[in-house]
Amino acid sequence: MTQVLTVVRNAAASPLGAPAPARLPIGEPIAQAATAQEQTDEAVGASIGVWESSPGVFRRYLKNREFSHIVSGSCTFTPDGGEPVELRAGDAVLFPENCEGVWDIHETLRKTYVLF
Repeated sequence: MTQVLTVVRNAAASPLGAPAPARLPIGEPIAQAATAQEQTDEAVGASIGVWESSPGVFRRYLKNREFSHIVSGSCTFTPDGGEPVELRAGDAVLFPENCEGVWDIHETLRKTYVLF
């Protein structure tokens, strides 16, 4: 059986789709987010891509587990009931299933992600 790899290429320079306002903003400015290279592999039940957000504060609303590698920018993520975590270019993070909290994007943030 031939295996097919799902690949994100050149995430730092990948052209993004049209930005849209954060779904659950908190205050002003309202962050604008966009994605690129969105791919879903039904065989393994995962989606991957590139995500970028302008500065702003908003709630994380995804229920999936997520692994992300921060390509550029910086932010603070505060999980509900947890301590704030500073993330910046070069960092990687694993969000457990049902992890909710608040994104505070300080500097335009670009990351690659795997939702599973």
